[in-house]
Amino acid sequence: MAEGYTRSRKYQVLALLATAELLAMTLWFSVSAVGPELATAWGLSGAETAWLTNAVQLGFVVGALLSALFTVSDVIKPRYLFSASALVGAAATVIIATSVSSFLPAVVLRFLTGVALAGVYPPGMKIMAGWFQAGRGFAIGVLVGALTVGSATPHLLRGIGGVGQPTPVLLGAAGLATVGAVLVLFVEPGPHQAPAAPFDPSAIRRIAGDRATTLANLGYFGHMWELYAVWAWIPVYLSLSFAENGGESDAFAAFVTFGTIAIGGIGAVLAGISADRLGRTTVTSASMVVSGGACLTAGFVFGAPTVVVVPFVLLWGFAIVADSAQFSAAVSELADDSYVGSALTFQTAIGYLLTLGSIQLTPIIADWVGWQWAFAPLAIGPLVGTSAMLMLRRLPRAELLAGGRG
Repeated sequence: MAEGYTRSRKYQVLALLATAELLAMTLWFSVSAVGPELATAWGLSGAETAWLTNAVQLGFVVGALLSALFTVSDVIKPRYLFSASALVGAAATVIIATSVSSFLPAVVLRFLTGVALAGVYPPGMKIMAGWFQAGRGFAIGVLVGALTVGSATPHLLRGIGGVGQPTPVLLGAAGLATVGAVLVLFVEPGPHQAPAAPFDPSAIRRIAGDRATTLANLGYFGHMWELYAVWAWIPVYLSLSFAENGGESDAFAAFVTFGTIAIGGIGAVLAGISADRLGRTTVTSASMVVSGGACLTAGFVFGAPTVVVVPFVLLWGFAIVADSAQFSAAVSELADDSYVGSALTFQTAIGYLLTLGSIQLTPIIADWVGWQWAFAPLAIGPLVGTSAMLMLRRLPRAELLAGGRG
């Protein structure tokens, strides 16, 4: 009876945690989604507009590295860290919506939002790991799916009624994140939750020195090189592609952007189920082959009829994030249980640091060769990531992954 209760309860906790994650992560692209409106209102250049996204990435990196260095997510109870961080990010977004009218304070507040979000995503994964041993790939897939849909939600808000009106989009995202901060307080620690660990500055050195974990991290880094650059710039690609073929409304482009990002949530869940059955290295490699191929194919699809462009970007969006959860699942299975939170935080910190380069590089490439080919250099990431995961598959410690499936 107790085992059945735990099995039932862990899925209830997963649903509640995923909902909180989805709501909190609406903060990530809240300002980026209304970037065109803010650029016009504040007189921003293209580079300054890009920094409305990059400031979050950089803040996340700083927050995650500090958290990993001081093992914050292993010392502070994860649900309290998650809740407090979501509230800080929501407050920063409200200030932008109501009191900011220029670039510099907006970037500072976006940086703070990124720091805060470093206390949302990794602790959420640690909470999940405390409830799931078997089926962990599925569970992390659900969390990454929630993150994905949450990241897409500001584009949905903009499409519904936020074109030309950034304030309702920003306040809407802040309000949703506040609800998420409250919900996560009802998520109790699971039966497999590792006890809080003491501060250990050597933990990161041990994590970075493990070959199997390093290969899993390399797979994640290749994946991240592509992911956020596509998420950040796919609205521009779509708007220009639609204009090339006669034009669609800005609202329509916003809805397609939402769909392109949000469909990755389905991909993450299905990939999680598949990875638990087929192996993490197999699923991540297949996903990166598809998404890397899409980077190269995007140039040929650009300007095609809407009935061609929309299915293409939906397939791309499905594949591009499907593998994301499995890198985290792999590290959670390979790392020492007492420092899973720090290992995951370290992985995400370096991954997001790489996104700064790819996000900035993409519009530069677009200036040289046009937006149709701007995503082509991103294919190097999936290539490196696939190679790393195939190497990991051949190591003896791959037996720790997905119940021995690799």
